[in-house]
Formats: sequence, C-alpha cells, structure tokens
Amino acid sequence: MYEDFVPERLIKLRTLKGVSTRDMSLSLGQVNNYINNIENKKLLPSCIFLEKWIYYK
Repeated sequence: MYEDFVPERLIKLRTLKGVSTRDMSLSLGQVNNYINNIENKKLLPSCIFLEKWIYYK
C-alpha cells in the first residue's frame, strides 16, 4: 500500500503546484531525478524527505 500511496500523492501535489519533477527534486535538496524515481516506484522516499515534502510550498 505504501509503495503506491506515496507516488500517487506526490504526483497529485506536483501537478497541483505546476512543478516539474526536476524542479521539485532540486528545491527539496535532492538530485534532479529523485522525484521521478519515486513517482516511477524505483525508489522509496526517506523519512527526511517525507518531512520536507509535508512543508513543500
């Protein structure tokens, strides 16, 4: 369940904000393909990332 929930919610948030995966990754202090890897279920986010994601503007 977690493996599907996070990527789906991340896509919704990113789409609502009108931000590219690259821009979101870099603004959260990650490498440029970090968000893309999470959305494509190649990577699970770290706890630190989840905390940053909560406060993403």
